[in-house]
Amino acid sequence: MSLESAPDEIKLAVDLIYLLESNEIDPQTALKALAIVKQDLDAKVDSTPKMTVEASGS
Repeated sequence: MSLESAPDEIKLAVDLIYLLESNEIDPQTALKALAIVKQDLDAKVDSTPKMTVEASGS
């Protein structure tokens, strides 16, 4: 599978790895930062109203 046809999360992961490595970010620092990012994104996901699917009666 080529990167072009990979799922978006794989493309983003590759981009993030490249960014961290090209800027010579310490792996432990990167992991700590990613934990903060995960907490932030989890909070955003939890606060996003969820759409419900209702069956329509005909």
